[in-house]
Amino acid sequence: MERIDENDDVNMTVELDLADGKKVMCSIITILTVNKKDYIVLLPLDDTGSSTEGEVWFYGYSEDENDPNVEPELTYIDDDDEYEAVADAFDEYLDSEEFELLNED
Repeated sequence: MERIDENDDVNMTVELDLADGKKVMCSIITILTVNKKDYIVLLPLDDTGSSTEGEVWFYGYSEDENDPNVEPELTYIDDDDEYEAVADAFDEYLDSEEFELLNED
């Protein structure tokens, strides 16, 4: 992960350095806690800042509690059960967000 842009609270972004050397800008959807661990949900963006595929990426997420200036760390989720638990939590998050949007009408 290279940088997080916090200037716009609505659309925070992060630039990821991929293993193949490419850089991908992603919008931060949410941070979830599953089984006492934090995970970040990212939406990859194209060069125009849009996402046409609707695919999201899940990563483990941790911050240095002693130094807020240290860049957060993202880690791959290698375990299938762990990945499924995060995907399920994200589905629940989407359901709750949809419910909240319906109640605002």
